[in-house]
Amino acid sequence: MLSETTLRYGERMIRALLGVDGLYRSESGDAVGLAVLNMDTGRKFEPDRYDGYAAAASDFATLREAASDLPEPDRRVYYDQLCGSTLAFISWRTGGLPFETQLSEFLHIPAKPAADHEIDAIESELHERLVALGYSGDVASQCAAWEARHRVRPENVEFVLSELMTEAWDRTNAELVEIPAPKADAMTVEAVTDVAFNARCNYAIRRVEINVEPVLTRPALKHLAVHEGCPGHYVQFKLRETLFHEGQAAADVLLSLVNSASSCVFEGIADSSMRMIDWEDDDDRVQALIGRHRAGIGTGAAWRLHALGWAEADVSEWLASRSLVGGDGWVKNRMAFIAAPERAVLIWSYWWGERSVGPVWDAVAPSDRADFIRFLYGRMHSTSTVSMFDPMTTETR
Repeated sequence: MLSETTLRYGERMIRALLGVDGLYRSESGDAVGLAVLNMDTGRKFEPDRYDGYAAAASDFATLREAASDLPEPDRRVYYDQLCGSTLAFISWRTGGLPFETQLSEFLHIPAKPAADHEIDAIESELHERLVALGYSGDVASQCAAWEARHRVRPENVEFVLSELMTEAWDRTNAELVEIPAPKADAMTVEAVTDVAFNARCNYAIRRVEINVEPVLTRPALKHLAVHEGCPGHYVQFKLRETLFHEGQAAADVLLSLVNSASSCVFEGIADSSMRMIDWEDDDDRVQALIGRHRAGIGTGAAWRLHALGWAEADVSEWLASRSLVGGDGWVKNRMAFIAAPERAVLIWSYWWGERSVGPVWDAVAPSDRADFIRFLYGRMHSTSTVSMFDPMTTETR
């Protein structure tokens, strides 16, 4: 249970964040905003009214100072970093920030792309796994054959993904946590094209939008079923919402933020979901490596575009040369994603997310996992705070 002090602080925080979100939407014309989802549908928390970014920055400096007095150690760390992210975002909007600084101060991660040796190591492991499954040739040839074998035609994607999401719901209920909603509340599926994402959890209308322009496989759709649905983003949002209304979560859990300290863990929970419900087979492990590889080369592409100043056409050509699956449709949507300055750093959340959540999940004793789920899903986290779970202390129980 969180302290009353922290619950009250969360109410101050959500109002301040909504205030900055309003400023940003007004001056930028970005309808998606900084707070891309607000689950306070009854509008209990009205945005703070700032007459400009200077007033907002002053307020967040005060909030940062107040965070140091919170009783829970992980909350002191998280809210300090959240305030730092927001102050950096304000600096970016008012005077600009180098891309490297955006990475380090928005997301609180090292300001560098995935290293070549890390990408090479993933490709080597992928090659070994595919050899074990009977695929020959170099890793590119293996992946092409694996993709062709498991491909799902675009016209079948909605049905296949819907079936997998139903199974993921059942497995989440049986293996991990009781979902506090009837199945009628579950996400539906809609195939889309000409968008800058692979898939999106549009929680407000309970819909997963799946881009059918990239080549899609059944293992990829299975990954998306757990990532966007259960126990990924849908369960994240549903538990946050429920725990807040039960008085067990701070009010800022009602917001989903981009360019923030919470961005990496948001994706990390979703990317660790398959292991949480024990639903992996050999092809799923191949898919997990492909996802990690894609995240890594995504950071390389964004770095070349925004930090090194490569032309967009040259970055697209480089990305296509390194991609192993997905075809031109995947390269097209990744380029649209990383080319947008207001979203470019978020590609790093896929590279850093799973590695910040998965190993902690593996290390938690089975007897403590119910408490860990409440800690992980019921609080906003940065890459620094997930590992601060301690079942022996009252702060995290």
